[in-house]
Amino acid sequence: MRESSVRRGEWLEIPLRLEAEQSLDEWLLAVGGIPQKLIDKLRQAHGIRQKTDRIMLNLFPEENDEYQAHWMDIEIVYEDDFCLVVNKPAGLKVHSSVVGEISLGNAVAAHYLHSGQACKIRHIHRLDEFTSGAVLYAKNELAQLKLDEFMRAKLIHRQYVAFVQGKVKASKGRIDEPIGRDRHHPSRRRVSATGDQAVTHYERIAAYGQATLLRLRLETGRTHQIRVHLSHIQHPILGDKLYGGDLKAINRQALHGELLQFPHPFYNRLVEVEAAWPPDLSELQAKLQ
Repeated sequence: MRESSVRRGEWLEIPLRLEAEQSLDEWLLAVGGIPQKLIDKLRQAHGIRQKTDRIMLNLFPEENDEYQAHWMDIEIVYEDDFCLVVNKPAGLKVHSSVVGEISLGNAVAAHYLHSGQACKIRHIHRLDEFTSGAVLYAKNELAQLKLDEFMRAKLIHRQYVAFVQGKVKASKGRIDEPIGRDRHHPSRRRVSATGDQAVTHYERIAAYGQATLLRLRLETGRTHQIRVHLSHIQHPILGDKLYGGDLKAINRQALHGELLQFPHPFYNRLVEVEAAWPPDLSELQAKLQ
């Protein structure tokens, strides 16, 4: 039934088939997948219109955002009415930390502006400034509520590749070490018995003399998790100055979010998107080979 829905401007039209003695709220929760919090908000704003065989929901209102549009040539790897996935370049923060700083959010705001979309900037997860790869955005409140819920339930899967120092002997492994703040450094994290649980899975893809290419999957999402875990097992990421990586081969951490898989926040399907490697990682691989 959700697949038969049609967007009409700010409204989403959904075929309506109420069961006997089923209330509209029950139907919206069970069939439409709309959280009660949003149902209540829509009702208060007159954002629900019911007809005999269909219902209209005001899911796409025009929104203002604090981000100033700043045009950049960013790669959009997936987009529909609910979601956006961008292949973030290294050297750009997902969210600015000081006033006037340009971030990926400003580039996404420019994309929305140039494509005639009045959406707020809602990133669902982050990547470190010098990590490249796929970043997921919600384009409306329903998508944000559902995708945040999927993140908490660990239903959004992120896969990375990293070039690390040394020869990783095991073909695959699991790093289960808690991560906390390093009290000797303002931004660094470290493995700490009193830290938060953090689990990283890795698989060896290729070996190049004194470097190894790994594919990694996060079970948790702690700050700097992959970087901390790989440094902890004595295989820091090449170019990762903060965690002891060799700086000669590449001038940023050789870490890239190559794949993102998530349940769609409205349609009953799984979305899987790949983010192509940036040129500096392809050049690094050629150099190592």
